[in-house]
Amino acid sequence: MKGFLLALIALPLLIACGGSSLEHWHTASLNEEFTVKKLDEIHSFDDYRRLEQRLFQQLDEEVYAETATGPEFALVRYSSGSAADPRGRTPDWNRSVELAVEEPRGGVLLLHGMSDSPYSLRALAEKFHREGFQVLVLRLPGHGTAPVGLTRASVEDMSAAVRLAIEYLGEKLGERPVHIVGYSTGAPLAINYALDAMEGKAGVEPASLVLISPAIGVSPAAAMAKWKRRLSLLPGLGDLAWLQIEPEFDPYKYNSFATKAAEQVYRLTRIVSRRVAAWDGKSPRHLLPPTLVLKSTVDATVSNDAVIDNLLAKLSPRRHALVLFDINRTAKASILLVSDPGPHTRRLMEDATLPFQLTLVSNTTPESKQVNARHKFPFSAGVSSVDALELAWPPRVLSLSHVALPFAPGDPLYGQYAPDDPATLFLGQMAIQGERGLLKVSSDWLLRLRYNPFYDYLEERVMVWVGADNSL
Repeated sequence: MKGFLLALIALPLLIACGGSSLEHWHTASLNEEFTVKKLDEIHSFDDYRRLEQRLFQQLDEEVYAETATGPEFALVRYSSGSAADPRGRTPDWNRSVELAVEEPRGGVLLLHGMSDSPYSLRALAEKFHREGFQVLVLRLPGHGTAPVGLTRASVEDMSAAVRLAIEYLGEKLGERPVHIVGYSTGAPLAINYALDAMEGKAGVEPASLVLISPAIGVSPAAAMAKWKRRLSLLPGLGDLAWLQIEPEFDPYKYNSFATKAAEQVYRLTRIVSRRVAAWDGKSPRHLLPPTLVLKSTVDATVSNDAVIDNLLAKLSPRRHALVLFDINRTAKASILLVSDPGPHTRRLMEDATLPFQLTLVSNTTPESKQVNARHKFPFSAGVSSVDALELAWPPRVLSLSHVALPFAPGDPLYGQYAPDDPATLFLGQMAIQGERGLLKVSSDWLLRLRYNPFYDYLEERVMVWVGADNSL
């Protein structure tokens, strides 16, 4: 009742946020999508992929076939043949992708974030494959097709798909280890599955977890999403089913974001936090396998504090690690900065009670753009060791972002440099100035960094974590 009253109070504001026109990719009926209700007919991951094939055929018929074409639609994802049309690219990174090897040393399941697609973990997937792992990048239900999918997908649907995928890998690999990489919302999905495995509710126990920009906690305002979605069911308030309605020009990520998607992320973070908090530490088994967390010190999407307080600080000591990417300290004195995460980072580096290894990637000196990795051992105060890295901040880059971490500078879509072919869509680093309202892409979208200048270090840490003895 309290939440409903808050929703009524906020109703005028919620209505004011609506009003943007919905396109058919916001409203199409894509009923070939996987849900837990289809588990009576979908018994394996092979079944899941056959259903996925039917889903994409339906997407072609109900969305692409209904979208106009021509030069004026060159930046419309669902306009056939447009620069943003992803269907001609191989493999299709909007679908589940499996990269097989003849004699795998182990397996890796990669889980993308909310509104993303398997493309967001493409670089890591290909690296794992080159290193001899059987790789499966799962397309989570509601993703890779059209934004309308986010109005229907639930935590239960995504969790069921994760279980089908990891059971498939387990059958392929036998006794060989299976690891899980979770990005953003994929991280709590990975944790939730690992907790099920520890409790004997799942058959394949992951050997390790890697969590990138993990959604362990989100803004308390996300709790309002449930009430906003319910209000959207009332006549005339259908736009409230969306937190934002934006042009769809990204081939591998939705720009529009459904209210239900925010509701499900909030639910998932609460479920995981409660399950972790309920562990009393008395069990002879560890709560989670060795877990590596990689995160930016500034993140507009998820909570940094929650990663510490709701997860790492509660786990068995000396088994887990956190890598933090600092802001560019040569630019921190800028009067344009809203806040500096420095005090919080310093407290972490000086806190002798933290039970996990901590690494801070930051400028070697305030005058240098070069960076190093400062390591702090569990239960120690201050820096324990320093590694020099042959990496530096690019010009005009102030910080990483929630979305940047898994993308290498050479990514052809989101990277540091545009491809040579001017007809190829590029959504990465661009220095563009001009009058307001001129660009089809919002200035706020362009300002957000979408690649990680320190991706090589992230990749190295991940490969060591998954390929070596992870006990600290």
